[in-house]
Amino acid sequence: MEPPEPAEVRMSQAIQPAHANPRGELSAGQLLKWIDATACLAAEKHAGISCVTASVDDIQFEETARVGQVITIKAKVTRAFSTSMEISIKVIVQDMLTGIEKLVSVAFSTFVAKPVGKEKIHLKPVTLLTEQDHVEHNLASERRKVRLHHEDTFKNLMKENNEFDDPICDEEEGMVSTGGTAVQSIELVLPPHANHHGNTFGGQIMAWMESLATISASRLCRAHPLLKSVDMFKFRGPSAVGDRLVFNAIVNNTFQTCVEVGVRVEAFDCQEWSKGQGRHINSAFLIYNAVNDKEEMVTFPRIKPMSKDDFRRYRGAIARKRIRLGRKYVTSHKEEVPICVQWDISNQVSLSNANVEALKNLAAKSGWEVTSAVEKIKIYTLEEHDLLSVWVEKHVERPAHLTYHLLSDFTKRPLWDPHFVSCEVINWVSEGDQIYYITCPIVNGDKPKDLVVLVSRRRPLKDGTYTVAVKSVLLPSVPPCPHYIRSEIICAGFLIRAIDSSSCTVSYFNQISASISPYFAGNLGGWSKSIEETAASCIKFIENATDGGLINTF
Repeated sequence: MEPPEPAEVRMSQAIQPAHANPRGELSAGQLLKWIDATACLAAEKHAGISCVTASVDDIQFEETARVGQVITIKAKVTRAFSTSMEISIKVIVQDMLTGIEKLVSVAFSTFVAKPVGKEKIHLKPVTLLTEQDHVEHNLASERRKVRLHHEDTFKNLMKENNEFDDPICDEEEGMVSTGGTAVQSIELVLPPHANHHGNTFGGQIMAWMESLATISASRLCRAHPLLKSVDMFKFRGPSAVGDRLVFNAIVNNTFQTCVEVGVRVEAFDCQEWSKGQGRHINSAFLIYNAVNDKEEMVTFPRIKPMSKDDFRRYRGAIARKRIRLGRKYVTSHKEEVPICVQWDISNQVSLSNANVEALKNLAAKSGWEVTSAVEKIKIYTLEEHDLLSVWVEKHVERPAHLTYHLLSDFTKRPLWDPHFVSCEVINWVSEGDQIYYITCPIVNGDKPKDLVVLVSRRRPLKDGTYTVAVKSVLLPSVPPCPHYIRSEIICAGFLIRAIDSSSCTVSYFNQISASISPYFAGNLGGWSKSIEETAASCIKFIENATDGGLINTF
């Protein structure tokens, strides 16, 4: 393992049976306690004064750790604002027998400096030593915007959820209510539960919340819940030694192999306890998968809301899932492993056919979920393991053949798509296949991106569908340029189907790679309308075109 960086704090723990759940795996609650402690020490190392947890969010669990293995937690400040800091946390597990290391989790938390008396605090900026430090520094600003606008984004999405058809209207055999998943518990805060400030240790509260959420999830699936991610632990206020903490957990909604559990915590001192008037100090939303005794992934039953509160929580889970989806691709920024193929003129037919077939296979997959529906435009998403795909469906008042003619010519793409700065043909392979060099605008303060793509065009044969398939290729004559970040399109394109002689449906698909995810993240998360705006621009472009492909002013 590499030595720690100057500003980094590390904690290493050998996993003992006392740290494990009944399956012999490290308890997620115990890991959350260690994460919070390490992050707090990193914050205080930078600030030079006491710090408290404001929120912990965007925790993704990639691997489990077992008894006998060693957990190492790395935490450092990515960016300091006036009085708050974002802490980046990375958790690694190492098998002591093989020496193999695996990534367990990546998380981000926000800590606030706690001044002494009336002293005003203004935190010093973070020293950026590496290119990675600069990237994380820029992304920290984006993540902060997401957090600050979270409430407004959530309200807007809840409003949207009421405006288009909801799948709960479709009665389905096997749907269940969530009443049986409600769990309540109480804890008395004792001195061992307090932090070095005298308040209840935030990590301890998170561990109690996770434990209760696990019970709630298990009541729905009758299997072994596995914590997959934490949407957010939000600390609304402190509690102290002597307080009674009342925890309430319930399943909010299910999404095939995932379930969201909400947990609420109220604190009571002696007087508040006798009057029944508590303080709402914490809320959290935890997402679980589950496996049966054969280690097979369990599909959760669909939820049937019964009460007004059930409907509120049900719709809230849908809105949070969308925010989480977008936020995941703002926070994760994994290194991309290029998978695009080398262009080979001798293998042109095979590469072209594979390009078209990949697009059709993506479109034919099951599990697409509606995330937005506005007038002529619908947006769907599909999550498969670590892959995210988007489908944008548009209704266009122009014939299918004209629409195909316009959309298959990528030199016209910058006229309506703000994500394309330039598009030029660099290899006219055949009538049905062209290779383009594309440049894209700057996003998140980084360098602009560029692409080399194969566009394969097909007119209808039997099913009446026009196809425009897009995939990145490696072309030795166009190597990466230092002024751009070479990016990749895994699988994308248009499927165009005639409705009648004067209108058609245009479906745009994109299996999103890490390099292009910043262009989609804001829209998927609900704090941007870039996809809808681009789709509307596309519709306007097509509907203002003449039969000869000439564009009127618009």
